[in-house]
Amino acid sequence: MTGLAIVILAQAEPAFAGDQLTITSFGGAAQMSERKAYFEPFAKKTGIKITEGEYNGEVAKIRAMVDSKSVSWDVVKTDATTAAQMCAEGIIERIDWKRLGLDRSKFVEGDDNDCAVPDDFYATVLAYDKIKLSNGPKTLADLFDTQKFPGKRGLLRSPFGNLEWALIADGVPVKDVYKILGTPQGVDRAFKKLDTIKKDVIWWQTGAQAPQLLADGQVVMTSGWNGRIYDAIKNSGKSFEFVWATQELGWNSWVIPKGTSRLDEAYKFIAFAASPAQQADKTRYIAYGPTNKDAIPHVDPAILPWLPNAPDNMHNALLIDAHFWSDKGDDLRQRFTAWIAK
Repeated sequence: MTGLAIVILAQAEPAFAGDQLTITSFGGAAQMSERKAYFEPFAKKTGIKITEGEYNGEVAKIRAMVDSKSVSWDVVKTDATTAAQMCAEGIIERIDWKRLGLDRSKFVEGDDNDCAVPDDFYATVLAYDKIKLSNGPKTLADLFDTQKFPGKRGLLRSPFGNLEWALIADGVPVKDVYKILGTPQGVDRAFKKLDTIKKDVIWWQTGAQAPQLLADGQVVMTSGWNGRIYDAIKNSGKSFEFVWATQELGWNSWVIPKGTSRLDEAYKFIAFAASPAQQADKTRYIAYGPTNKDAIPHVDPAILPWLPNAPDNMHNALLIDAHFWSDKGDDLRQRFTAWIAK
């Protein structure tokens, strides 16, 4: 296990020795929000001890555990694309929603994957510093307009999301993005559009780098994860502004590695974390939207406008096609790596 390992001891009745779970997530502000809204109250309520782990989303770690029949992670947080890949490989459990005791139809994208329970929505948004750039970008076309907005711009060092934005900026309607990107001509078109700003891009690789690039003035605008940008605004007093138009909306899910010896406890935890009250509570700690539709009425009205799936922010949003990236991601990443190196 890499990264953080924190043991949360329950404040309930003494648990049996077997009543424990290892839950692995992405660390940072996101895992802090899970600790406050899920891990600590679940441990207190049930007496089940939780050990936390962190990872960077590597499928290989889970695959190795399952193949060697030495599964030490009981519940794992993963993005939708990775969950689709692991489900197809058969290395995570298929979810029994009756056993979970939850109504699958209540979950946005709940039918997307038979092996995952959606937890939160996050967005990749365009952001800028409104003090340094008083009349900032309004659309994706502005990201590609280096005459109107001279200077460097930050983008994730990945084809994921960038190819979609390139096509939208080139005039492709949001509803047609994956149809076009699914063709060789569409891929060529996306890379050709990226060519127009390639020399003006600073590539970031971790969530913390995007707001730091803005804060340091290294870029005039950047793509970034809404939770990280919001955290910089709320907790660091930054004067950053979101561009919600054509946000890329993705979601994370809970999955269970196949072969865990603590399947009952895993189901208990996911049922607790996926409840409306707990998903709504998590929005107090990070600006990620709940996937359980019944959670929205419980969200603080002051927080709702900061969530990516708030109604006012959904205009022209692009919902990431997890299955597209599961099927075509390897080929596109290889081409992107070669393109970067040119």
